[in-house]
This record gives sequence, structure tokens and C-alpha cells, in this order.
Amino acid sequence: MNVEDLLKAAPVSPLEARILIAHSLQWSRVQLITQSKNSLTPKQVEEIQCLLERRLQGEPIAYLTGHREFYGLMFAVTPDVLIPRPETELLVELALERMSSTARVLDMGTGSGAVAVAVAHQRPDAHVVATDVSAKALEVARKNALSNQVQIDFLLSNWYEVINKKFDLIVSNPPYIAAGDVHLTQGDLRFEPAEALTDQATGLTAIEKIIRGAPAHLEVGGWLLLEHGYDQASAVRELFASSNWSDVQSWCDLAGIQRVSGARLH
Repeated sequence: MNVEDLLKAAPVSPLEARILIAHSLQWSRVQLITQSKNSLTPKQVEEIQCLLERRLQGEPIAYLTGHREFYGLMFAVTPDVLIPRPETELLVELALERMSSTARVLDMGTGSGAVAVAVAHQRPDAHVVATDVSAKALEVARKNALSNQVQIDFLLSNWYEVINKKFDLIVSNPPYIAAGDVHLTQGDLRFEPAEALTDQATGLTAIEKIIRGAPAHLEVGGWLLLEHGYDQASAVRELFASSNWSDVQSWCDLAGIQRVSGARLH
């Protein structure tokens, strides 16, 4: 059997099949074309078919290949972390726009480290601290910081638990899906860590904790930026408006969905 035969028989889309075959064989796109009729060993065929079957069962491509691109950088991903998504790049862009020279930035619930690493890569003059409650997630994040050659201080922390300093900017992509939301049983979300997706409550619990705790850890005039669900912008703005914040606003992602809300501390 060769690559051409595998592509014809693949139970998933041609694009996904090509990605998984190239990953399994460690071939480039060019090799997939130029060597498509070369015979493969039984072991190679078995490994590819296993990957294709796992994808057919719904397992995310990123977990099968072990990596995902985000903000022009490559990130290792495992089932211990969320898969970085394009819409989260908005959080990075907004953070970069609000960073002064040598800014001190805190990324809470860093997961794979995607936001923290992207910010640190764009702004090597910044002091970036990233936290997560999961030790396994921090292992992945540290690996991504190393592979992308950035310096970040990683802390094991349940939100502000071990934070004892103030920052110029705080960012977070916290768990914001409500318990029982049907999306948790669909698509890639079925395979991603539940604790990183849902607060097991209304979807606003973690967001409210971050907003309430931020004044003690944010310099006056500093920004807090939060990614949230497609229908939560109004509720998040209300949480900001109920306390000592100014310039409360939301920003849309490329799909036109209000994806990030934030405010500046008085």
C-alpha cells in the first residue's frame, strides 16, 4: 500500500488525511506528492490507519499531531491543555496595543502558554508572568516558552493565590462555558480538559473572580483584558461597571463576535 491508496481509502477529509499521513511519516507536503506511489511498510500503514481512525472518532488533529500554530508560532499541545484558537489572537493583539515599554504582564490560566509566549515573543522587553492551576499545563507551557525562545516566569497558582506583586496589564482566557452547555459534548471540546473549559457553574464565576481580584494586583491605569463566550460580552461589561473601572468596552474577533472585554483601573 502507498500514500495514494491511503488517501483514497481515508475515512476523513483529504486535507485531514494528508496532515496525519505527513505527520506519521514525517514527510513534507512535497514528499507527499513526489513519493505518493512509493510502497510503505506494514508498520507505517498500521500507524497511519490508527491515526485516521482516531480522527474519525473525533479526536482533534492538534492532539494527534501534538502541535498547533498560534500567532505565527508553533505550540506543543497535549490533552492537558486547550488547543490554541485563532479567535484568541485578538487577546494578544489588544494586549500588545496596551503595553508600555518594559511592561509587567500577568497571564492567568495560561494553559499551553499561547498568549504569554506570543506576547513575550513580540515584546522581549516585557516582564511576563504566567500562571495555571494545573502543573501538567505548566509543563507544556514551559516547553513552548523554551521552543519559542522567550523568557517567562511560570507559577502554579489558583488565580491570584500566589501573586504578591502588581502588574501593568492582566490578561486571561479563563473557563467560561456554563455547566451543561451542549457545546461541551460536541467536536474538539469533548477531548479537551473540562476544567479549562467550564467553571462548572454559570460560565461567569472565574471571570468575576478575576475582575474582583484584579485591583489588588494591577497598577492604577492598567488594563484587564478577558476572553469570554460569544454571548457574554454584556454580562462581563456589567461586572466591570459595578466596580472601580473605566473605559469598559468589548472587541470583536474576525467573525464579528464580541470575544474580548476589558477595562482600565481607576
